[in-house]
Amino acid sequence: MIKKKTVEENDILKEIRKNTTREKEVVQAMNKEDGLTWEEDRVVYMEERIYVPNNRKIKEEILKENHDLVDVEHPGQYRMLELLKRTYWWPGLKENVKRYVQGYFKCQQNKVQHQRKAGELYPLEIPQGPWQEISIDIVRPLPKSNGMDAIVIIVD
Repeated sequence: MIKKKTVEENDILKEIRKNTTREKEVVQAMNKEDGLTWEEDRVVYMEERIYVPNNRKIKEEILKENHDLVDVEHPGQYRMLELLKRTYWWPGLKENVKRYVQGYFKCQQNKVQHQRKAGELYPLEIPQGPWQEISIDIVRPLPKSNGMDAIVIIVD
């Protein structure tokens, strides 16, 4: 199993080497020459982690590799973020991990609910005539339309 993972990482590194685009903050960090950011064999390292360029395909492959494999056992977003931060870095890494885990069907299906079950609903008695019972509901804020940003609902 370890050999397979090494091959996949090499495939990812090959894709990273092909991609020459760099975000502004990466270029600025490389220009500082403080030893925290350097380039080696067409791979940029930031604080000893591999910088992943802004390439959706590469990022999705890394996310998939660190979440969907059997030996990783579908970590939650915090554990997955910690696993990724050991090796990779890119702007928006945290948001990408959160979006990936929240969108993964099996994880959402098996997620433990921490909310109390809703209580029973008790219907209102049927009134004897009109305007005996009145309920009002106000929905706001809404996007403005003709200067208005709310809806008032009145039910008798």
